[in-house]
Amino acid sequence: MLICDKDRVKNKIETFSKFGDTGQGGVTRFSLSKEDLQARSEFVRRMEAIGVKTVADDMANVYATLPGTEKGLPAIVMASHTDSVRNGGNYDGILGVITAMEVVETIATKKIPHRHPITAMIWTNEEGSLYPPAMMSSGVVCGKFAKENIIASKSPEGKTFGDALKQSGYVGGEVNRLNPKEYTAMLELHIEQGPVLESEGMEIGVVEGVVGMVNYRIRTYGQTDHAGTTPMSFRRDALLAAASAIKYLHTELDKLDPNLVYTTGNILCHPNIHTCIPDAVDFSLDARHKDPAVIKQVVDIIKNMPKEFDKCEVNYEEAWARKTVKFNEELVALVQRSADAYGYTSKKMYSGAGHDAQYVADIMPTTMLFVPSKDGHSHCEPEHTSLDACCKGINVMLRTVLEIDKK
Repeated sequence: MLICDKDRVKNKIETFSKFGDTGQGGVTRFSLSKEDLQARSEFVRRMEAIGVKTVADDMANVYATLPGTEKGLPAIVMASHTDSVRNGGNYDGILGVITAMEVVETIATKKIPHRHPITAMIWTNEEGSLYPPAMMSSGVVCGKFAKENIIASKSPEGKTFGDALKQSGYVGGEVNRLNPKEYTAMLELHIEQGPVLESEGMEIGVVEGVVGMVNYRIRTYGQTDHAGTTPMSFRRDALLAAASAIKYLHTELDKLDPNLVYTTGNILCHPNIHTCIPDAVDFSLDARHKDPAVIKQVVDIIKNMPKEFDKCEVNYEEAWARKTVKFNEELVALVQRSADAYGYTSKKMYSGAGHDAQYVADIMPTTMLFVPSKDGHSHCEPEHTSLDACCKGINVMLRTVLEIDKK
């Protein structure tokens, strides 16, 4: 069985962890920042060192392609991202890039016969940490976002994404974009970002798709009055009403499918002064599940919730939503067979987090595979996946790519 070079993988992980090192075991590597450009430069250097040429498209996505032996065949691409959230970890995104690099390097150095070109790719700005939205460049390439809107996105300091692109040194031609004519399939390895694989003793997550989700803003309206002079019986406290609404929603949502997950992660309180009773509260509700019928039940609960809590008016508004994305069944089966061939334990699962692969699935056959996250941590400095777990995922990717190449 073909396997990756463990020492080489270790070196890649350690090297990329230096770019944006926080000194606390993680990285801050915003898209197209100095630290991200360092990571990109290292990617190009390593790929060109083994004779693989790199090009970029108009969104600064970078492609390193090892030619195949048969002319005219479309490429097989492995892609992920080099950018991180603030104080993120050393595996989210970048492990997928390292995997792509290692697969290409293994095929090149071992001179493994392959018919199709094999491409390692970096997506620009998957996280959207500095320039929203997330999955920005894959969204443009796959027709989800208009480029003119995206390049106008601004950082908190007021710099536009378009300016960052121009200054990056990685802007190429639109002709270089990922497309279904020149590429036959895309694969992405990622850490799970949750505790399921580790808790169940599974080594590989065979990802069937990305769950659908809805995100609502729910608002309560009361009356601002003095915190020291207004008797309790006279109050219309919007924050108390918001707390009651959140408790109501949790109680009702808990009656649905146990695989449903939901979160209130953002609360805006007005006037947000300790001596004033709040008169308006705006909070988020994020709910995710693979079954559209369950998502509909969530929406029904929101729409049918009481219109008043604690003498305060309540209303709601959908902020955004996405449908469940199912990955290509043939590719999912190939990942499963590859995991089985190595004797690795595996579990079929859906991703609760968004990934570039979910957009690409609309334009070409796509799938993902997961490796375990220690204690389920992700998007934080304690994020960790063991070297052995990384290498097992890379081995599965290597075999899957070579199986696709036979077709």
